Amino acid sequence: MKIKFFIIILLFVIPIKIFAKENRILIASTTSTNDTGLLNELNKKFIEKFNIDVHVLSLGTGQAIRTAKDGNVELLLVHHKDSEIEFMNKGYGIERYEIMYNDYILIGPKNDNYKCTNINKKMQFIYDNKKLFISRDDDSGTNKKEIEIWKSMELETNSFDNWYVKIGQGMGKTLLFTNEKNAYTISDRSTWISFENKKNLKIICQNQPPLFNQYSIILVNPEINNKLNVENAKKYIQWIISEEAENIVNNFKKNETQLFFYNYDN
Repeated sequence: MKIKFFIIILLFVIPIKIFAKENRILIASTTSTNDTGLLNELNKKFIEKFNIDVHVLSLGTGQAIRTAKDGNVELLLVHHKDSEIEFMNKGYGIERYEIMYNDYILIGPKNDNYKCTNINKKMQFIYDNKKLFISRDDDSGTNKKEIEIWKSMELETNSFDNWYVKIGQGMGKTLLFTNEKNAYTISDRSTWISFENKKNLKIICQNQPPLFNQYSIILVNPEINNKLNVENAKKYIQWIISEEAENIVNNFKKNETQLFFYNYDN
């Protein structure tokens, strides 16, 4: 009798567990949207509204894209346009929407009192004077932007001396190390605003066109992995481009400062 009862219970429990696994989506997201807390705010509202679980893999843009190429997530939330377009052109993604932006900034020592009028000139100054520079070196969107700036100056980081330090860490740890060493680094503004330990650092360069930072969401092609929950992922996409999501993004602040600016064009 006990065995029969146990089997009946299993028949009810197993389908529920399977359904619970199916009723979720995975997002490979850049660290800045996750670490600042914005993605948590967005996901809380989505889960509340649709009863679909959202799991986040917080990764640098390069690693997030590789994860999506392997068919391990339904959605990508990243910030490097060239990589995103390549991802789409090769058939890994089927929908892409530019949804919000902020910008990159050059962070450096508080005792640097020279006015920055041009990011390239300032980076040239760092290069010429062998000022200590900390690179994330993690294939993130921020790291890609940094490399692009050096390349626009016809400089290759592989040839740099020991003044250029590669640490292979996320933005928060990179800022901590930069503060400790009284050095320079490139950061996204949202992480800088959220960063508390700014004892030795300040913004050196900002508000320049080369430092614009666009974020996009991409729906991964379900042909890569037929177990991807494309139906629920499409619901997330449609919600993230809604007015409700726009209001969450534009009203999300840290230290009384807006971190991201919604710019999806309805």
